Amino acid sequence: MSTPDDTHPLAVTLFSEILTADQLVRNRLSRVMPKGMEISHFSVLNHLARIAGERTPAQLAKSFHVTRGAMTNTLSKLEWAGYIHVRPDWDDARRKLVTISPAGRQARDAALAAITPMVGELVTELGDDRVRAILPILRELRLKLEE
Repeated sequence: MSTPDDTHPLAVTLFSEILTADQLVRNRLSRVMPKGMEISHFSVLNHLARIAGERTPAQLAKSFHVTRGAMTNTLSKLEWAGYIHVRPDWDDARRKLVTISPAGRQARDAALAAITPMVGELVTELGDDRVRAILPILRELRLKLEE
C-alpha cells in the first residue's frame, strides 16, 4: 500500500499535466472563438442552451464554481451583447432569472462551429478509444474535486 509521501511526485505530475493542458486548450480556444467571445461567455451560453430553462445568477455561479461577482460580470457582458435575457423573478423580487436569447443561441452555435474542428482534430490525433478511456477518469477526478 502506498503512503501520501510515495504518491506525492505522481500527484504533482498529474496536476502539472492538467494545469498545462488547461492553459494550452484555453489559448487554442481563445484564438478560434468569434471576435469578442470569451471562453466564459461561451461556457455560460452553452450551459443555458443545454438546460433550456432559466437559472438564477447564484445557480450559474455555483455551476461554474465562480463567485457571484464574477458571474454577474459575465452576465452583464452577455446581456449587453443581447445574448441573454435577465428578468425579475415574479415570485421573489430579490432574485433575477437568466435565459439564453435567440441571438445568444446563434453566438453559441457560431462559437461551437469555430471550436469543433480544433477539438475534433485533437480527438482524431489521440484516437477515439483513448479519449473514451480517459473520460471516466477525468469525470471522477472532477467529482472528487467538487466534494
